Amino acid sequence: MRLSQTGFGSTKLNNIDKMYPAQSILIQTGQLVQYGAGLFGYSTVPLLLRRKIEEIITTTLNKYGCIEVLLPTLQPDTMWKNSGRYEHYIEDGTMLITESNKGTFCLAPTGEEAVLEFAREKLKSYKNLPVTYYQIGEKFRNEIRTRGYLLRGKAFPMLDAYSFDMNEEKMAESYANVRKAFMEIFEKIGLDVIPIVADNGAMGGKKSEEFMLISNQGEDKILYDENTKIGLNTEVLEKENYEEYLKQEYGIEDISTFKEIRTMELGHIFQLGTRYSEIMNGKFTAQDGKEALYYMGCYGIGISRTLAALYEQCLITDEKWGPCGFALPEQIAPYKIQIIPKMDNEEKVKQANELYEKFQKDGVNCIFDDRENVTIGTKIKDAKVLGTPYILVLGDKNDGEQLEIENIKTGEKLPLSL
Repeated sequence: MRLSQTGFGSTKLNNIDKMYPAQSILIQTGQLVQYGAGLFGYSTVPLLLRRKIEEIITTTLNKYGCIEVLLPTLQPDTMWKNSGRYEHYIEDGTMLITESNKGTFCLAPTGEEAVLEFAREKLKSYKNLPVTYYQIGEKFRNEIRTRGYLLRGKAFPMLDAYSFDMNEEKMAESYANVRKAFMEIFEKIGLDVIPIVADNGAMGGKKSEEFMLISNQGEDKILYDENTKIGLNTEVLEKENYEEYLKQEYGIEDISTFKEIRTMELGHIFQLGTRYSEIMNGKFTAQDGKEALYYMGCYGIGISRTLAALYEQCLITDEKWGPCGFALPEQIAPYKIQIIPKMDNEEKVKQANELYEKFQKDGVNCIFDDRENVTIGTKIKDAKVLGTPYILVLGDKNDGEQLEIENIKTGEKLPLSL
């Protein structure tokens, strides 16, 4: 990518949001563009990083036998009325709707209704089960209290998956399968999440777990045991029978060693049972020839929230200037290296072009900072803002074929020949 073609300009960072410094930098440098409360546009690097996250999710879920589909985001209100959730979402102001001469339509805040409509036509026999469908797409919720930029928006990309099984035992197996996939997904992204015991809440069902990242920017407080690495949402303690619930479903008998910490929720998984299949007539023909209800599981990862959490975790801070950019993990950074030549030196520009073409040919994504009338010092600062793991400066100090690659995160410099 040639930086001069992106419209990226040099921006001085001022009054960085102390609570969400990384996202504040993205906003100030135009990498995120805010159109309104909870509504954002993405520039090249964060968009490509988001797609990297989506690619990790897709390839991992495929590995675990899940099937990718795509359901409509715009849905008729009749489908939601059939499930009994339309009035609830309208009353609490969550659902965004539009009226036309063809009826009333909803922008989907979640996907249980749509996936049941989809599955009912395909999973008619026990021979078709088990199956887990998943999709990555936009969801819409009229959040009254948008906060943390991408952490809680009105429109956001989400991975939502749904398993269909013959009975409770098989549902638990599908749940365990997706749970394992989720742990692998977050490990590949580079986020050390904790699966914690959670309350199913309005989703219903028997059992659920949230995938939490320890973070002072989170809006959740959990109880966590550092020795066992087990955590639970404090909402669980509001259950009348919480002690029995914790012992029966999760094997937790004593919470006296658990301490309260602040976390950020990135994912949530549920065992729903037959709640939605009962409401929406989700049935299949069982082995005995009789009709039976699907046992369902539901699984979600907030992609934009995961992206924001990753940026906040990769923040780098200068002793003098404070938060000044990012060091994105090399394994998922959209661009691995940034070439910074002295533009008024014809020989260095030629060398930079040759290097750029070679990197492109060899499949190494890189940024060529070919902007005119910008100092090398400013370009180095901008390289940090873009999060590129390595920079290669071609200035007056570089002689012939001797080059020096700098690690943005550690500051270590590695001398190399051309």
